[in-house]
Amino acid sequence: MRKEDQNNFCIFTTALDYIEHNLCSEFTQEDIAAVCYCSLSALQKLWRYATHTSLKEYISKRRLTNAGIDLLNTDMTVIDIAMKYQYNSHEVFTRAFTKQWGVAPSVFKKEWNKSCGLFPKLNRDYLKGAYYMGNKKFDVTELFDYLNERTGTYVLCFDIVGLMRINDEISREAGDKVILESLKRINAAAGEDMPVLRIGGDEFVMVTGLDDVEKVTKIAKAVMEKNGGETAYKGGTVPVSIRSGAVMIRKPLKYSMLCHVFDEVISFARNDGEVHFAKAEQK
Repeated sequence: MRKEDQNNFCIFTTALDYIEHNLCSEFTQEDIAAVCYCSLSALQKLWRYATHTSLKEYISKRRLTNAGIDLLNTDMTVIDIAMKYQYNSHEVFTRAFTKQWGVAPSVFKKEWNKSCGLFPKLNRDYLKGAYYMGNKKFDVTELFDYLNERTGTYVLCFDIVGLMRINDEISREAGDKVILESLKRINAAAGEDMPVLRIGGDEFVMVTGLDDVEKVTKIAKAVMEKNGGETAYKGGTVPVSIRSGAVMIRKPLKYSMLCHVFDEVISFARNDGEVHFAKAEQK
């Protein structure tokens, strides 16, 4: 890695770790830059180049994603969650939450399953991977241990059709609406004990805990039968379609193999109009 790339990687990971460790604390973008020993403008430029989003937007998306998890998995009140993630009023929090999730916190709590990984933590190696390793965009650490406790069962992999085109030809805001709609469909089809996690820009996985091909196929088809349905965007609509593949995790995997296996499954699914059951290599 070139010296410049090493320096950028160090700045990126330092900023990422600082943000993630302080999501429930008050801090400014200047505080992040100070920890990284760089100017705020340099940090903002690097962050947008690496993630195609601003620092402010990333922090907001991470806080609101974790707020959703707390809404579903704790007895905390909306105002307690708002204060935890540094929103100074119920109204400000509800407005921000509704913009990201499409529904108010009270509705979200009733409609969503316990899986709501809309914007997981970015992979620490993401910037490095952009040059060298092709790593997945999001950190899948929390999935790793859970998955290895459920060997002999199927994982469903989902891929949004044409998200890059939507981002490029319409806007990334429209792309975010498509990502949310896709997660809603996957979440609705998942059982309560089937975690769903976003692992890439347009990719999700669901740990079904099932070894029955027919049951797994039924879940995937429940998602895919909504293909072509639209999501609202700025007075118009954007069509949303999802492809799906499945793979049985036959034995505990090394962390380095996890995303490789999912990549293979999604690659098969892109060339198959049906639910594709892949025989991915698991060394």
